[in-house]
Amino acid sequence: MRRLTVVQLLPALASGGVERSTLEITEALVRAGHRAIVVSAGGRLVPSLQQIGGEHITLDIGRKSPWTLRHVGALRRLFVQERVDIVHARSRLTAWLGWLALRGIEQRKRPVFVTTVHGLNSPSRYSAIMARGDGVICVSDTVREYVLHQYPRTDPGKLRVIPRGIDPLAFPRVDQPDAALRASFASEHPALAGSGPLLLLPGRGTRLKGHADALALLAALRGDDIDARLWMLGTREAGRDRYIAELEQQAASLGIADALAITPPTAKIAEAYAACDMVLQLSRKPEAFGRTVIEALSVGRPVLGWAHGGVGELLHELQPQGAVTPFDIDALFAVAKSMLAQPLLAHSPVPPANMPYTLHAMQDATLAVYDELVSS
Repeated sequence: MRRLTVVQLLPALASGGVERSTLEITEALVRAGHRAIVVSAGGRLVPSLQQIGGEHITLDIGRKSPWTLRHVGALRRLFVQERVDIVHARSRLTAWLGWLALRGIEQRKRPVFVTTVHGLNSPSRYSAIMARGDGVICVSDTVREYVLHQYPRTDPGKLRVIPRGIDPLAFPRVDQPDAALRASFASEHPALAGSGPLLLLPGRGTRLKGHADALALLAALRGDDIDARLWMLGTREAGRDRYIAELEQQAASLGIADALAITPPTAKIAEAYAACDMVLQLSRKPEAFGRTVIEALSVGRPVLGWAHGGVGELLHELQPQGAVTPFDIDALFAVAKSMLAQPLLAHSPVPPANMPYTLHAMQDATLAVYDELVSS
């Protein structure tokens, strides 16, 4: 495989799954001897990108404004001057800008256009650009089916399913909930203390993550004399004060405020999994993949979640007893109670050695798509 120059386009390098995937592919490209350039508005992850050998060009290509079209010319010049082989767009607006820039380059010099469909965006002409790549990467079978259903003119032959992956070494198996870790977290957040089961709901402070369902589950468990505690990790974010107050008021009305901790994001997510007894994935909107599921299972924690979207797909494959009919709170309570009553190993989380969704698998598959497209 000859040395490639690959440009990835995304709105910013702040935080999130898209940004993480961008860095992971940059790492794989550099390791394989290729040149990796990222164009975005910048953000706190730029130093991380540069540290692993990637290059960053700052252009505000994620702002939803007609003025953003002024960057089309700059992108076209970049693609030509740097002899770019592949342009990989990771969001709708950046895909439109990349596509428009490529249209102004003569065919024989035009880079290959790749898109990754990271989410189940509302179908529209605007969203349809994500299906117009020479190669279209779908992060799950759920996404592939969604693209073909919403955009039936899409050639199925150009779709490639490449699930997201984790580094199992970053999420090592811990066979039993780690009491010392739980005590350490409880020293910061007293509501986590106790000998009863600790439920962990990782996710941003948005209503779509199903926090209200988690509160209803906690109330049902505690109403059944189970001393459960709930940790909403990553929910307390800047600008979410009103939503946090709403959750706290709901918890108070249910009589469970003293068993709830709502905390900011942490880099110690693997340790959080290790400290808990069960991980919840209750997104109200179907997710494209559901990385939380494989992170938790790698650590050895059972996952309880709504069986739709990418989360349902993963649960049915890896731990079907944790898949619950979406929004059936009674069923959620029944399954949670049953799972908590069993030994941890009874849920048979996937051993790390057999985890099919690894970072290296995702990286290798993406580079294989690049190779396939530039060679065709």
